[in-house]
Amino acid sequence: MTNKGAAHVVGLGLIGTSLALALISLGWQVSGWDVEETVRAEAQSRGIRIDSHYSMCDLVFICVPAGFVVQVATDVAKNLMSPTAVISDVAGIKAGIVRDVLDERFVGGHPMAGSELRGPSGASADLFNGCNWVLTPSPTTSPDTYTKMHAIIRDLNANVVAIEPEQHDRLMSVASHVPHLVAGALMNEATATSRHDAVLLQLAAGGFRDMTRIAAGDPSIWPDVLIENHRAVSDTLGSVIDRLRDLLEAIENSDRATLEELLLSAAKARRELPGRATQSENLTYLRVELSDEPGQLARVTVTASDMLVNIYDIEISHSASESFGTLLLAIGMEDAERFTNSLTNNGFKVGLS
Repeated sequence: MTNKGAAHVVGLGLIGTSLALALISLGWQVSGWDVEETVRAEAQSRGIRIDSHYSMCDLVFICVPAGFVVQVATDVAKNLMSPTAVISDVAGIKAGIVRDVLDERFVGGHPMAGSELRGPSGASADLFNGCNWVLTPSPTTSPDTYTKMHAIIRDLNANVVAIEPEQHDRLMSVASHVPHLVAGALMNEATATSRHDAVLLQLAAGGFRDMTRIAAGDPSIWPDVLIENHRAVSDTLGSVIDRLRDLLEAIENSDRATLEELLLSAAKARRELPGRATQSENLTYLRVELSDEPGQLARVTVTASDMLVNIYDIEISHSASESFGTLLLAIGMEDAERFTNSLTNNGFKVGLS
């Protein structure tokens, strides 16, 4: 197996250890560190080399709780020797982190993967297969950093979605943060009821178990996420409460028509959720001229995600003068025309390769 380089993982919980195992399977020389001695021992038993030194590494993943990411990332950036190394994190919030970590080697990330299992013992090298992995490039993120991270994520068999950090936090309040709170509230309600009616938990069927599965996840990661994203979480939670009030009112009024309307609209929307991205065999390669103006790469990649255009591969070719570069993008043939038109309308020079 080809040696991909040296990688280091800071924080060896479920995600960090899974990342370490996945990178090892791809040919990276991986080390890891965790502040908890018991976690280090458990990760070592899974085959992770424990080492606190990372200064000569090519890749560093920061997998600590969200409230500690900025400090750890800042320290990593100061101590990492290679100017071409890549630094990323996996936290469930992005705006504050991306705002405060100002290093061209850093790109914020969030793999949409997890498990009700916890710690290194629950880790799996296959955890990221088929998942969506959000990247939030900022104006300080160099194009080379982004393209390298994109390639690594694709090697992990995940689908890259690029969005603005503020947009990420707003959308995650709906897609992840509030669902976790609702699952927890439902589980706590069932537990309280079962103290008087023990048979309840025996009657908990598939629907209940599906809805509350995520409540079994590691609770220690959530306070930082929810507090940092409190505005979006509060807004979304308030909207969900309003919808529950509508249901309560319809039930109390025996309003069959409203109940059917609300439940039918939800059922239709659930059936129409997009499936996981699949690999495309019919690719078109676009060449996008990129100026040296900060944030140009982010504009291209975020536009792709907004249009639901999957970028299967991305490279950057620098000009001799380094005043601009050319992005080489592999996208589905069916998306080429509308994506090209959108980029052109936004001032980019685009050609087919």
